[in-house]
Order: sequence, then structure tokens, then C-alpha cells
Amino acid sequence: MAETPRSGATPLEGGSGRRVLVILGTPKQDSLCHALAEAYVQGARARGHAVRLLRLAELAFDPVLHDGYERSQALEPDLLDAQRQIHWAEHLALVYPVWWGGPPALLKGFLDRVLLPGFAFRYRDSLRWDKLLGGRSADLLVTMDTPPWYFHLVYGAPAHRQMVRTVLGFCGIRTRRLATFGSVRTASEADRQGWLKKAQRLGERV
Repeated sequence: MAETPRSGATPLEGGSGRRVLVILGTPKQDSLCHALAEAYVQGARARGHAVRLLRLAELAFDPVLHDGYERSQALEPDLLDAQRQIHWAEHLALVYPVWWGGPPALLKGFLDRVLLPGFAFRYRDSLRWDKLLGGRSADLLVTMDTPPWYFHLVYGAPAHRQMVRTVLGFCGIRTRRLATFGSVRTASEADRQGWLKKAQRLGERV
């Protein structure tokens, strides 16, 4: 377990099974992402895991990191609680759409504000750093209007590389599975039901 962060966040005790935190990273109040997150939670709980669902759209915080990491920006109570939940978790699941080739601004702002030096990482020098959230794994459930094959072959999957390598990986969190769901815009009801079953199976395999 990483050291207690300077923000004051501390680990919390978990229940039986693995401790799983599902982060729903869309600002929309109702969407396919909501249904996928609920299906994942259902699957994980069916296997006896302790699961919490964090809906970013319901949190009260400023998503803008106004001065980068050069100056301290006080964390709102909801962000302090989010840090505690991340410390509590052994496994994370992030559920979010791809907009303009990347995650929504709400999710990006959440990561900017929460994954702070001293909590998620600590620099040694310009090319070496300590990964303070090591020992955790993650699943990514990502929706998109672009066909997933086109997103990979033509665009180079920038959202996936960003999240897996330069966000989670930078902090020591190992991405175990990355599932894409698309094209949402042209999906049939049968497609959507199949995706929900897939999300539930992913939760069962935590």
C-alpha cells in the first residue's frame, strides 16, 4: 500500500472478496455507460466482491487545475473522498465514452485534480519517479461512435494509449482488460444487450 498522501486521504477497510471501485466518467445523466457500469457492478457483486460505484457527474468539484502542480489547489470534500476510495480499492473499473479522441473533460479534470504528486506519484528526477498506486489493476470499458477497428487503425487509439500508459501506468496501476463498445450511434438493441452481457462477464472476472 502506498504511503498516506499529503492530502490527508487514508486507506479504508474493505469487505469480503476484492475491493472494487467503478468510476463512471461521463457527465451525461443517462447513457450506455451507465448501463455498462451497472452491469459490471452486478457481475462483480455476484462473485462476492465489495464494490463501490463513483458517479463523477454527481460530485461537486472544479475540474480545472488552474496552476498545474506548481501551486496547491485545495481539494473539495468529494475529491478527498474519491482519493480515499482509490486507496481503498484493489481494482478499478473506468467506464467512459470517447469524445474527440479522448475522455470527456469531466473525467480528465477529475484525474488532473485527484492524481496528485504525493498521492499518485513522486518524482525523483525528470526521468524517474515512484508509482504510489502500484499493486492495483484496472479494467477500461469505453464507448465510442467510431467503429473500434477504425479508431485503432486510422486514429491510433489515442484515448486508450493515454489512459493505459500515461495516466494509469504512470501511477503504477496495471490495465488488465480494455473493452471497447461501438459504434454506439449505429448499434441495434441486440448489440446493446450483447454489450451489457459482456460488461457483466467482465465484472464476474475481477
